[in-house]
Amino acid sequence: MRGIIASGAYLPYRRLDRSDISKFLGSGGGRGTRTVASYDEDTTTLGVEAARVALQHAPAGFQPDQLWFATVDPAYTDKTNATTLHAALRLECDIALDFGAAARSAVGALRTALTGGGSVLVVSSDIRTGQPGSGDEAGGGDAGAALVVGDESHGPVIAEYLGGASATEEFIDRWRVPGATESGNWEERFGETQYLPLGASAWKRGLDAAGVGADQVDHLIVSGLHGRAVRAMVGRLGEAKAKVVDDRTATVGNVGAAQVGLLLTDVLEQAGPGQVIAVLSLADGADLLVFRTTDAIAGYSSHRTVADQVAGGAALTYGKFLSWRGNLAVEGPRRPAPSRISASVSARSREYKYAFVGARDRASGALHLPPARFSRDGDAFDDMDPVPMSEVQGTVATFTIDRIAYSPSPPIVFAVVDFDGGGRLPVELCDLDADALAIGDRVELTFRRLFSADGIHNYFWKARPVR
Repeated sequence: MRGIIASGAYLPYRRLDRSDISKFLGSGGGRGTRTVASYDEDTTTLGVEAARVALQHAPAGFQPDQLWFATVDPAYTDKTNATTLHAALRLECDIALDFGAAARSAVGALRTALTGGGSVLVVSSDIRTGQPGSGDEAGGGDAGAALVVGDESHGPVIAEYLGGASATEEFIDRWRVPGATESGNWEERFGETQYLPLGASAWKRGLDAAGVGADQVDHLIVSGLHGRAVRAMVGRLGEAKAKVVDDRTATVGNVGAAQVGLLLTDVLEQAGPGQVIAVLSLADGADLLVFRTTDAIAGYSSHRTVADQVAGGAALTYGKFLSWRGNLAVEGPRRPAPSRISASVSARSREYKYAFVGARDRASGALHLPPARFSRDGDAFDDMDPVPMSEVQGTVATFTIDRIAYSPSPPIVFAVVDFDGGGRLPVELCDLDADALAIGDRVELTFRRLFSADGIHNYFWKARPVR
């Protein structure tokens, strides 16, 4: 039996009310909200956060054989972005690959993992934007999703893969040239006429391959960036259309390459045993994946569910959104911007920088953050054990709000954090309103991009309030 062993998703903390767009511009906008990645988040950090959730749901000590990362908005080209996820997650596998350049890459990576061998951590993420006032800007969303694929030798399979089918056709629907931040779109009726026969073909052949009928589908996910084609496709799916799940576009937005993973995770967090889930994705063709949940899903522990994250966001003004997206230039701090980081220093401190691994003195038990060669208790030298700290929570001992230091979105909030089990470190805080912070607040770590200089991104860990 091969299928999904664990899943997880990550939604950024901030939400943009679409009605604020029309209030600001006099046009555009709409109803509902969309998720917004913070100024210190990119598709790599979104992917790390989603994968952390998925791995917490996997069997204890699980290590995937491969890591695959799919996004259409990579933080780097030429350089493999999956290696950053690999380092931040402290994985042992030697294969970490990018699947990129198109929204279809994410569902393609998932299907390839399902039909292949070994265990694969399939991560997808996207940051969707568009010109101010455009439908893409209002209707998009930002998110990450992660699915652990394998067989029973890797852990209990919660959703068995029954089969599927694909249909491919070349036509111009949506495109973006390298370096552009907004997508181009052809006239909607044309895309609809292209997608519907492809979706119908994949639907019929995929159900036949899976050995199920449309009336046996309990949850139907229809995904795609062409909203009109998705709605029309739903109307043509017969009995199954009554089982269409909430695509979260009213509260999250369309998260592009991450939508299949996000919605599949959402369904798995709510499904019971023996339920059939059909996923139909429309992107440069059509892909159908069919799953059946197993008895193992009854004992599946859901941590940081999609529903909880949808309900847990906080408002962001449209002006701040434009600033974070680089569409509104505001005066920066009157301090010099930071210099680029050193590749050699980053390599030497890889375990601490990317995976937040401290060191504990074997003799005294003293925990050192950052890692040290000399113990602060006694005279031990190079007698340390590595201690992964990224999942350890802490308490704010004291803090300061700095409105002068360099930041793309001031003020900066720094706190001295006492970590559970030992260790104290000054840490930058995020995803909070500074005025609401208090000594004694509980915090947890999150992987972020501190800054970029000369095209090099400086990744490290910040802390956010435990909610």
